[in-house]
Amino acid sequence: MAKLNDSDKTSSGFWVTQEAPIEAANPVATPQAEAPDILRCAYMELVVTDLAASREFYVDVLGLYVTEEDEEAIYLRSTEEFIHHNLVLRKGPVAAVAAFSYRVRTPEDLDRAVAFYTELGCEVRRSEQGFVKGIGDSVRVVDPLGFPYEFFYQTDHVERLAWRYDLQKPGELVRLDHFNQVTPDVPRAVRHYQDLGFRVTEDIQDNEGTVYAAWLRRKPTVHDTAATGGDGPRMHHVAFATHEKHNILAICDKLGALRLSDHIERGPGRHGVSNAFYLYLRDPDGHRVEIYTQDYYTGDPDNPVVTWDVHDNQRRDWWGNPVVPSWYTDASLVLDLDGKPQPVVARTDSSEMAVTIGADGFSYTREGDETKGFKLGETL
Repeated sequence: MAKLNDSDKTSSGFWVTQEAPIEAANPVATPQAEAPDILRCAYMELVVTDLAASREFYVDVLGLYVTEEDEEAIYLRSTEEFIHHNLVLRKGPVAAVAAFSYRVRTPEDLDRAVAFYTELGCEVRRSEQGFVKGIGDSVRVVDPLGFPYEFFYQTDHVERLAWRYDLQKPGELVRLDHFNQVTPDVPRAVRHYQDLGFRVTEDIQDNEGTVYAAWLRRKPTVHDTAATGGDGPRMHHVAFATHEKHNILAICDKLGALRLSDHIERGPGRHGVSNAFYLYLRDPDGHRVEIYTQDYYTGDPDNPVVTWDVHDNQRRDWWGNPVVPSWYTDASLVLDLDGKPQPVVARTDSSEMAVTIGADGFSYTREGDETKGFKLGETL
């Protein structure tokens, strides 16, 4: 693992380099085949056990718009979306993720996806009619990390509701922003997704070079997906963006008014990583949903990479508020292409929770600190 230089450290407390100093000890082979040209994360297909309860949470509480629905599935989209959906809720026996779906630049990129993953020896399936409503010719694979990925170009267009102010609510969700994936070997994940054309924007490491998480993007924001170190493959969260932080506060107020505040797992707050204002919720099945706003532009080819010290308690919350342990331990299962849960492999590298949360269940600021502040458990 590359060593971080103190000369790269900024006054804000993190390191800035031109490329993430991350090296995989056990990399996935780089195919000779050209990778598909990914535009952005486009939708997630979630399996839920109670479709009515999930509809109430995502539609009645969070305000996503129903494109169409039947007894087996609900297709939802955010305000500014023009493709058929950003989220599919499908009824099933086990709560899990069926697909992390990405839109590609051209129909020919589906051929590239088939060749890319076939060379890697992955399971690859293609459906000219698509695997879900509203999406045409698609490729689904189980990638080398065990995640169910989908690639598509053709999609039904629907009304973009950005001008429908008569429909909009104080906590309006305007875009699908990103996925977050839990994987035992973060450097291996980073190297593989770099082969797909993703660029690292931020990461978390320690002085020994252990990588605890990394953020990767295709569109010019902080991320389309992130690799979080932990037992996996699992899904940590799916994130929707709002326009302003007051939209997130409105969601909190609404949950409080409905006596549903137990859906709030963490936040509201501001991340150090990504600089975004955030709120983490748990849906009726325990799937984690982030509401997210105000990250930054990353589209220039020389966009600098930000590396955080794992012992900096401002990396996860800029105000230094503790991270709840469930945020590290809980995540959703992911499915194979037959709909069966993928086996979960334990992480063997150091755990971020273990090195940053003490026995009293509270985070500490720096490794070796002997004095903790009032909000870190000393007053209990």
